[in-house]
Amino acid sequence: MKFIGIFLVLFSTIVGFMLAAHFNMELIFGVMESMVIPALPGEMLIILGIAVSAFIIANTPAQVKFTLTYFKALKQPTAYDKDDYLQMLGLLYSIFKLARTKGWLALEQHIESPKDSALFNQFPKFSKNREAVLFLCDYLRIISLGNENPHELEALMDEEIETIEHHHSQPGHSIQSVADSLPALGIVAAVLGIIKTMASIAEPPEVLGKLIGAALTGTFLGVWLGYAFVGPIGSAMLARAESEVMYYKSIKVGILAYLQGSAPQVSIEFARKLLSHDVQPEFLELEDYVNQLPSST
Repeated sequence: MKFIGIFLVLFSTIVGFMLAAHFNMELIFGVMESMVIPALPGEMLIILGIAVSAFIIANTPAQVKFTLTYFKALKQPTAYDKDDYLQMLGLLYSIFKLARTKGWLALEQHIESPKDSALFNQFPKFSKNREAVLFLCDYLRIISLGNENPHELEALMDEEIETIEHHHSQPGHSIQSVADSLPALGIVAAVLGIIKTMASIAEPPEVLGKLIGAALTGTFLGVWLGYAFVGPIGSAMLARAESEVMYYKSIKVGILAYLQGSAPQVSIEFARKLLSHDVQPEFLELEDYVNQLPSST
């Protein structure tokens, strides 16, 4: 869908320009040949070159690399699908069921070596998510050591989830900052074009018109790139970051519900209800899934 949107932006721009010129193809190609195309290399270098340079100045090398990987939000708008959540909820159910029947100490072998755990390996999508595995195992370890106070754990979880949210939202905020700067950089490019025009003030009107038109290309490019491309990409990254954080919030709710005395089935129902409807398994779907799980050992 994101790529369809990009296509529609280009289509709307080109067709809109043609309509504005009343389909006068001679005028369109004349304007492009005399003003737009000659101005494009310089204007694009000023606008995009400065924007990319400012982005590099404002971020660490690790943040730059992480932001580049987050362009996957264009292809995968959400980090997790329904199957991912089914496996996560199924794992929580198995853990809670094992803890209820054999106690928290029975989880020690699974917590200390999740890679070799038969329990974790039943849920391959979750097991491959290193950050989520560490998040879950850390809190299970704290509980198994004797701290079962849900209020203390909730405060600690909230702090960690806030850190995770800050980390995953950084690419979107960085790209949004670039988008906000592009219209101003377009004005910078236009001002430089006007300076060039003023140096040719003695030229006839038809020459000055082309120079002014070329200068205004910078303003158009800055606003167009900022609001039609870079800004929406930043928003897509922030939306994906929200889906990343929702995964951890769901784990938190499930653990806290169990610590407050809820049954395993009820605890994962609390976690399920937190999810957005586009990825939320239905109640009966989740019930059938956990009923088919092998017994935890």
